[in-house]
Amino acid sequence: MIDLTKHEEQLERTVQRARERNIIIPTFEQMKHPELIPEKIKTELRGIELWDVVPQNLFRISWKNEPKDKGGQYRPLANYMEIPPELTGVEARIIALVGKWFPTGAHKVGATFGCLVPPLVTGQFDPTYHKAVWPSTGNYCRGGAYDASLLACESIAILPEEMSQERFDWLKTVAGEIIATPGCESNVKEIYDKVWELKRTRDDVFVFNQFSEFGNYLFHYDVTGHALEEVLAKELQGDKYRGVCLTTGSAGTLGCGDYMKQLYPTSKVVAGEAVQCPTLWLNGYGGHRIEGIGDKHVPWIHNVRNTDMIIAIDDEDTMNIMRLFNEPEGRKYLINDIGAPEEIVNQLDLLGISSIANLLMAIKFAKYYELTKNDVVLTIFTDSMEMYQSRMREARGAHGSYSVLDGVKDYYGHLRAQKTDALIELNHYDKKRVHHLKYFTWIEQQGMELGELNAQWYDYPNYWENIQQMTPKIDALITEFNEKVGLI
Repeated sequence: MIDLTKHEEQLERTVQRARERNIIIPTFEQMKHPELIPEKIKTELRGIELWDVVPQNLFRISWKNEPKDKGGQYRPLANYMEIPPELTGVEARIIALVGKWFPTGAHKVGATFGCLVPPLVTGQFDPTYHKAVWPSTGNYCRGGAYDASLLACESIAILPEEMSQERFDWLKTVAGEIIATPGCESNVKEIYDKVWELKRTRDDVFVFNQFSEFGNYLFHYDVTGHALEEVLAKELQGDKYRGVCLTTGSAGTLGCGDYMKQLYPTSKVVAGEAVQCPTLWLNGYGGHRIEGIGDKHVPWIHNVRNTDMIIAIDDEDTMNIMRLFNEPEGRKYLINDIGAPEEIVNQLDLLGISSIANLLMAIKFAKYYELTKNDVVLTIFTDSMEMYQSRMREARGAHGSYSVLDGVKDYYGHLRAQKTDALIELNHYDKKRVHHLKYFTWIEQQGMELGELNAQWYDYPNYWENIQQMTPKIDALITEFNEKVGLI
């Protein structure tokens, strides 16, 4: 649950810090409806770049930013794109929200906001004393360090040493301390071990764990879910909405699936992972290259009982499609030989590696259920290739320059070759099996309460609905905090 207990003495110090740093906190309602943002802030944003570490950019934690690097205002709908059948090989309409136009270039900055703000506005987290610890596999700690730097608060970013160089380079500009733990994307236990070490040896650390903090889930349930609802309302036009397909790292983004399923009860919520690390699918383990997903455990905030299907994606497919979508010869092939719309092909750099995996999930989902041109599948492109240029350089170094023949191979051998393998429709006891995996990480290792674990399953859906209904309470606390700061 999200603790909203106030700590008045610490809160006063936080209010003073916000006043000194010219910080106004946006509400969840303003993130969903930017038209509610004060005109003063909108005016100031006209001269500010998207990634600038300035407090006004807190109001750009929204899916509706204009797709501009500087001076952008807001769109009436979230940034999104539809991937045509020439690329997907299926008739179903696959529509995705685009995360590139958040500050830091990834939607994870919204998850960090959801985790940070409740302790901030209640005085539990004191930026004049605490160091904010962000355990992550990449984008989350970048977003967290970004948010914390606005408060002149020192951050400790923890992430696996094999993550892309872009993550480490950018973190050096905002995080006070960067800790690289052994392993790759799926080595999350090593991150948790480092967190426990910090807790034992330092009194001034405050941990924001995306895998267990329900602020992450709540941001995506309320803000991302609302963005999907609005886009779908525009695009559906008599078609049928079938489900949302999302790879899971922290499982926070899957919260939007809960939101959409309440609006469309027959729709599916589909969770994805790497074939090379099939924890949900086969109770398995392993390393993989789909950065941002698949972590050898089930996150505490994953509403497993509301998950209908698991789809595993081969990282060999994602890495080859990455080149197909981004190498000039690959794009020429898609336009000239396949007949894919040039406008869409020229935007394929909006898909980072995990975004490609999300697309492949949607394709497999459409094939499994034999969806038609009158069916809509939703997904999310969480970040863009801006985060992975080092991976492109590595691929060129390992495999040489990219030719049209490479395009043919990758199009037919990795994109159009998606099948209905490596997936499972979950019945009641399949879901319970996955839910039970939480015990070993969260009760035995991380000290969570067994009673709460049982409530997630047996007090269903009340447990989850109680969390979903917390945004008005948090918004009231944000409004009260801003009034104390006195800058509006």
